[in-house]
Amino acid sequence: MLERFRSLSGLVLGPVVRFLIRRGVSPDVVTVAGTIGVVLGALVCFPQGWLWQGVLVVTVFVVSDMIDGLMAKTTGTASAWGAFLDSTSDRLGDAAVFGGLLLFFAYREDSTLWAAVALAGLVFGQWTSYVKARAESLGFTCGGGLAARADRLVIVLVGAFLAGLGVPYVLEAAMALLAVTSMITVFQRIEQVRRQAKGRRGSSSSSAPHGQPV
Repeated sequence: MLERFRSLSGLVLGPVVRFLIRRGVSPDVVTVAGTIGVVLGALVCFPQGWLWQGVLVVTVFVVSDMIDGLMAKTTGTASAWGAFLDSTSDRLGDAAVFGGLLLFFAYREDSTLWAAVALAGLVFGQWTSYVKARAESLGFTCGGGLAARADRLVIVLVGAFLAGLGVPYVLEAAMALLAVTSMITVFQRIEQVRRQAKGRRGSSSSSAPHGQPV
């Protein structure tokens, strides 16, 4: 998450990382605590209409996603388990953010239309992540696209924050943008994998002995 800011994270978050390490806190604890904070912040604040407050709470706990990685790197405890826990926790946090905004539109704004748009953003966002995970499990390279996870999260949180400050239609615009760009990203990644799969088939055919079935 927030890969574009990781180059600055060591400088900014270094003191926090060192403090937690000295206290014997493990990266896994930070990951779990951060996820719980995001989930509670999103599902408590957003449905109540506390948009900018919810964004502040969520943002504070989202930072833990960088802290746990820095802790693991600093202590030399980075592992496949840590990467797995971090990735699966990210999915839950994303679902909570979009789910909270869906409830906001459904119950505070009484808008089925925008609740559906929020649901579309959630579905396509989760689908984007699944396509990447499934492709990589099959040995393909899959990434990039119009709206990666960090981009989606920044857009939705900025939109919610400004909406909470009274800027009209900005959250609706953000949700519509996310739904469209996430859908495009899904198909970009699918096409990326399709090209690689087609290249594999071509390589297998060309390497087979002449006259032999492939």
